[in-house]
Amino acid sequence: MRIIAGRYRGKRLAELEGTSIRPTGGRAREAIFNILAHGKFAARPVYEDAVVLDAFAGSGALGLEALSRGARYASFMEKDRLARGVLTANIEAMGVKSASTVLSADALKPPRSSSPANLVFLDPPYGEDSSGPALVALAKSGWLIPEALAVAEISTKKAFTAPAGFTLLDERRYGAAKILFLRFGG
Repeated sequence: MRIIAGRYRGKRLAELEGTSIRPTGGRAREAIFNILAHGKFAARPVYEDAVVLDAFAGSGALGLEALSRGARYASFMEKDRLARGVLTANIEAMGVKSASTVLSADALKPPRSSSPANLVFLDPPYGEDSSGPALVALAKSGWLIPEALAVAEISTKKAFTAPAGFTLLDERRYGAAKILFLRFGG
């Protein structure tokens, strides 16, 4: 797995082997960032100068891709110890430690935010139906600024209803993944 574009284009990321953590595939990740760059969500790419939260971070591919493309800062939330080790190694290998924070936390029970985000990525395990509950928990804990954009990846087999306070703006399918773009009302 590699960073697709930006300052760190081509940089190889370490992955977790033999675990239930499944990183967002390169094709889906590229599509997400193309939509964030050229979509209807903002006049300029959403990730430029953004404060990002990568919840269910795993190896950190989504947050690190955002940093590579011009995000100002990224917080990574991951409860799995092994995943946090790989994530920390990826951050150090890219040299973005000063622009990032790794939190040992569960996105369903997050700590209070010290750095609210305007762009949030959620890629929970497909077996868990946790995108909606995580969005609610993150909003209650102050992780999203008003008008923040949330990008959630779920299984195409799962139905999704936007929780109160969120508006579903767009939905795309890439293989077994359904990518949801939501706006937080604040």
